[in-house]
Amino acid sequence: MEKKNLSQQTADRLYNMIVVERRLAPGEKLPNEVDLARELGVSRTTLREALHALASRNILEVRRGRGTFVSPQVEHINDFGFSDLDQVKGQLRDLFELRRIFEPSAARLACLRASEEEMAEILACGEQVDRCIRENQDRTQADREFHAAIVRATHNEFMMRLLPMINQAVEAAVISGEHKDQLAEDTRRDHALIMDFFQKRDASGSEHAMAIHMHHSIDVMGLEG
Repeated sequence: MEKKNLSQQTADRLYNMIVVERRLAPGEKLPNEVDLARELGVSRTTLREALHALASRNILEVRRGRGTFVSPQVEHINDFGFSDLDQVKGQLRDLFELRRIFEPSAARLACLRASEEEMAEILACGEQVDRCIRENQDRTQADREFHAAIVRATHNEFMMRLLPMINQAVEAAVISGEHKDQLAEDTRRDHALIMDFFQKRDASGSEHAMAIHMHHSIDVMGLEG
């Protein structure tokens, strides 16, 4: 398999930040080149090549004298037919069935492929979820970031494209009032197990731990069947 050059890799990272993880909203201006290049760990030349590639795909817009902005068209990418959370709730069983199939395998691949920096990010995100639960704070964003960090570490472009649906499932579960306390308790315990296997670089263990996490969520929310 031909290895992507650095500018292509950088373009992919920016694409994921914008389209998949929604870190930047449509119409939002990107940070200046110096700061963004530093954040991504690349040269300004590499960054410019990546920005040009994304502009050619209508992901970004370069406005002369004003900077680079996220294209408004991004809002309609990877919608998957869900326009609001109420619709997502109606499809929770299907979404969690997808997670049960997808996320254990993603955990296995991430455990095998994650760089040291990516592994540190996964563990840091997991600790943030735990902190939010212990301090009775909203964990929606932290939970999304934990699962997203795992999927990013698979280095699989098509797995990344499933993240919008995973994010929606996570959000719907977190705000589910009826099961909120039990889900939070299960999440703390399950995430601790997942992180333990990640720290050991135990791919099989991380896969099984994630499968257990998905099973607990489905069981508590009454989505089996």
